[in-house]
Amino acid sequence: MTNDDAVSLPPPSGAHRLADFDFELPPELIAQHPAAERTGSRLLDGTGLPGASPVDRFFRDFPTLLDPKDLLVFNDTRVIKARLFGTKATGGSVEVLIERVLPPNEAWAHIRASKSPRAGTLLHFGDAAAGTAFEVEMLGRGGPDDALFHLRFPGDVFALLEQHGHVPLPPYIAHADEADDVRRYQTVFADRPGAVAAPTAALHFDEALLAQIAARGVQSARVTLHVGAGTFQPVRSEDLGEHKMHTEWFDVPQATVDAVLRTRAAGGRVVAIGTTTVRALESAAVAAERAGNPGSLQAGADETRIFITPGYRFRVVDRLVTNFHLPKSTLMMLVSAFSGMERIRALYAHAIAQRYRFFSYGDAMLLDRVDLPD
Repeated sequence: MTNDDAVSLPPPSGAHRLADFDFELPPELIAQHPAAERTGSRLLDGTGLPGASPVDRFFRDFPTLLDPKDLLVFNDTRVIKARLFGTKATGGSVEVLIERVLPPNEAWAHIRASKSPRAGTLLHFGDAAAGTAFEVEMLGRGGPDDALFHLRFPGDVFALLEQHGHVPLPPYIAHADEADDVRRYQTVFADRPGAVAAPTAALHFDEALLAQIAARGVQSARVTLHVGAGTFQPVRSEDLGEHKMHTEWFDVPQATVDAVLRTRAAGGRVVAIGTTTVRALESAAVAAERAGNPGSLQAGADETRIFITPGYRFRVVDRLVTNFHLPKSTLMMLVSAFSGMERIRALYAHAIAQRYRFFSYGDAMLLDRVDLPD
């Protein structure tokens, strides 16, 4: 599949500018560590009619906000230890961040070094004294977004990363990865390895909370979207139509399509756990429309570069659990499209005033979809 084949949408109309999605955040509100317990994080309940007062809750309250007819959809991607530290043949240091693992033993990656390695260069990792050293060959440039390095590993990439890699914590987390990050920067139901960033809204769930939700009769389903490092890249153009969205791989099983259609037929709500789940579900709906099946979802794996900004008409998702996002980010644009720009501004102002914790290890909010007028 080429980059042009990925599920995408026409560029935004230009009615909104990058500055519309900016806000001032006190640095001390950027969470550097997770809450002591997953469900102990705070939950800003922003549901209800536009203008309704938000309610300050804890995430352990989340099951009480669900109806038995609701369907929760989770992203079951698994974060890999995607960051490697090594040296070039010259002795210079090199840092590699794997973006996507390719069969059989290759990967697309970002590389940070004093000078970009050329094709044929060998990069050295592991500990020679301990007998764990291995070499990775740089094959060339390219990738799904034409800006990555093509690497060949001497064996199974996932196994080598698990042994030698580091948790790819976001750039706004100041500490190096620690033992607790291996456990907490991962959902309790993570299954399919491939992400280089966590689906952070799902980090608030533990096994006990999932059991409570199931006991209420609420159904759940899974999608997979391997979150890429592009999720942290800023939008640099004031004109949103000039922004090139990064590409991500996703998979929507037929069982999930069936569950969504059953939920709709029963009058229930589709509740997406995180913006990555929104991107997968809405991409599957756009693909179904293009295949001549409006109102459905196209099952199977695909690539997406869907860019959701205010003015987008949501096809699938009715309610969203999400963390607080970076200023001027594509995710800030997505939540503004989902619940309305004024509503999101008000909720963020409330969260800052009430000292909520922001970003990946921070707190969450619950949003309703605000439909566009016909």
